[in-house]
Amino acid sequence: MNKVICLWSCPRNVSTALMYAFAQREDTSVFDEPLYAHYLKVSGANHPARDLVLATLDNNGNKVVKEVILQKSKKLLFHKLMTHFLVGINTQFLSSVKNIIFIRNPQEIIYSYSKIIANPSIDDIGIKKQYELYLDLESRGETPIVLDAKYLLQNPELILRKICLLLDISFDKNMLTWKRGGIKEDGVWAKYWYKNIHNSTGFHPYEIQNIILRESNLELSRECLPYYEFLTVKSIQL
Repeated sequence: MNKVICLWSCPRNVSTALMYAFAQREDTSVFDEPLYAHYLKVSGANHPARDLVLATLDNNGNKVVKEVILQKSKKLLFHKLMTHFLVGINTQFLSSVKNIIFIRNPQEIIYSYSKIIANPSIDDIGIKKQYELYLDLESRGETPIVLDAKYLLQNPELILRKICLLLDISFDKNMLTWKRGGIKEDGVWAKYWYKNIHNSTGFHPYEIQNIILRESNLELSRECLPYYEFLTVKSIQL
């Protein structure tokens, strides 16, 4: 049976960089958020390029799971996904794939996300959904890989080696760098969200940010923090 990796990220993470890293492997095919149109349709969320996404991707999430995520392939399949996209999806397929829950400090997410979409909600941020996904998988007797963006950026090679070991695949040094610009697998929304990754050739070093959140964004950060603290303890460590 072919191996399928589902990366369940929060928004405004370095998940696209991780997708680019896996795209450098000759044995891997990557897919950029195949459940995005499904999420936009069922949630009604008003994101940049909403109409274009709905017109470009299949809107039927369960069909996408069957025909895209679980497709048969001789290659390793890497799907970059957002946890909050699972609304209205039959999640039984999660037991047939390798799951990575990719977290980030909620202060950093909110600060970055609010530059594009003001006053995000806890559902937009995704960390509570990641917590719920972890508990769901754990209740099935499965232990998902938890990855914290902070540690990945502090030492990309070490963390990538540990990810590959947990996935039972070989580490490929090519995962550490890529050519500047986009890749053919980028979603049609890339021009709205991917400016930084398109200007990069590898993982940017982690930098502690001086973040000041106010009003609803500050309250949201406080609400998200316990979920993040629960998950980061379980993440791959340096």
